[in-house]
Amino acid sequence: MRLPSRRTVLKTIAGSAASLAGLGGYAFAVEPCFRLRVQRYAFTPPAWPRDFPLTIAALADIHVGEPHMSLDRVAAIVEATNALRADLIVLLGDYAGTDRVSRPPLTWFNVVPRLAVLKAPLGTFAILGNHEWWDDPVAQRLKRGPTLAHEALAASSIQLLENDAVRLDKEGRAFWLLGLGDQIAFLQGWKRYEGIDDLPGTLAKVAADAPAILLAHEPDIFPRVPPRVSLTLSGHTHGGQVRVFGWSPVVPSAYGNRYAYGHVVEQGRHLVVSGGLGTVSAGLAPVRLGVPPEIVLIELGDRTAST
Repeated sequence: MRLPSRRTVLKTIAGSAASLAGLGGYAFAVEPCFRLRVQRYAFTPPAWPRDFPLTIAALADIHVGEPHMSLDRVAAIVEATNALRADLIVLLGDYAGTDRVSRPPLTWFNVVPRLAVLKAPLGTFAILGNHEWWDDPVAQRLKRGPTLAHEALAASSIQLLENDAVRLDKEGRAFWLLGLGDQIAFLQGWKRYEGIDDLPGTLAKVAADAPAILLAHEPDIFPRVPPRVSLTLSGHTHGGQVRVFGWSPVVPSAYGNRYAYGHVVEQGRHLVVSGGLGTVSAGLAPVRLGVPPEIVLIELGDRTAST
């Protein structure tokens, strides 16, 4: 067998290096900055009435900040979300991106007013993510809130749900919207956290007369969510930020790829994990490859069954 020449080997190596550099450039500068998709799901969980159509738009992990998520890009995402005309808009946490190179840094007081422009007939509701806690040094030191994000949301029209539930009505049909406190709010050391989540207390606020939807930033709570909850909506994982053939090499979850991304059904219980909008550099490379920024649009129930 004739061995390849030195020149052929060097050309192959150079070509491979160029391809990798091009792919890296795309993952850093193109997919996270210029792509935006609407990821649609349509299904009816067992605990949701089929003749009760409801449309939910969900935004997760915005991580506002340069170079990937400018305030102008946030405004464009808000405009695209409003154009979907969902019945309800939910925000799933991690709004600011304090690990960015923006100068001056962009915080919750910059991004929340942009998000307050979101409009839906049933309102806009939010939960907090781990970065609302991690990136607030006072909250971390005191091991309690309120955080700066609490203050920014309190000054807006967006209603924060933290271990709380609200009863909503659409055309005479009621359902419950639950928001869970963050599960890893306080850093306790290497991969050790303390949460403020109270799932039993949150569920106790729900009456038995209507279906329920749970907002939980981290999807790791899902095995503990009872069938009483029709749908759990989460973010946090960013889909791994790099996803190839349905697999992500790095996922910030104790369950790995099990809850990394998308629509998960286990024992009749339904979970949707958003791939999110922004990027982080802590634990994950600040890139997106195979999981472009997305607005999630969920259609529950059957519109034809309600007519």
